[in-house]
Amino acid sequence: MTAAALLLGLVTAERIAELTLSRRNTAALLAKGALEFAPRHYPAIVLMHALWLASLWIFGATRMIDPAWLAVFLSLQVLRVWTLMTLGPRWTTRIIVLPGSALVSNGPYRIVSHPNYLVVVGEIAALPLCLGLPWLALVFSGANAILLSIRIRAENVALTGSGYGKHD
Repeated sequence: MTAAALLLGLVTAERIAELTLSRRNTAALLAKGALEFAPRHYPAIVLMHALWLASLWIFGATRMIDPAWLAVFLSLQVLRVWTLMTLGPRWTTRIIVLPGSALVSNGPYRIVSHPNYLVVVGEIAALPLCLGLPWLALVFSGANAILLSIRIRAENVALTGSGYGKHD
């Protein structure tokens, strides 16, 4: 097994674990009366991430790893863990809002409004660059920018409370 395949295996396992955690947190939040907002764009996000990961496996599993880009990618994982730990049971891959809950303002949220999206933007570019695939970084960064523009707008509306009653 190549180092690149090992790295991609770890990233794939991380994504599967995150989806499992997200489903569990989503179900618990919905059971408490939380609401989901703007679900129509969610399948496009899932598809884009699946195609990104599949493309990395297809084109990058046998490539050499660039240590500098690997360091960037691993640094992003520290921010990812900090964000997930800060949100705890409120973290999901969907836009789920529990009415009456205060916005999270500690951890990385003291510094940036959407730290998880900052991580995703970085990962979408850094992992392909780590494997010497700049064209994959460019293509998927463009797709991600389009989807995140929709996603962040919808999430901001939901979190400010002006989205209640508008569940897409």
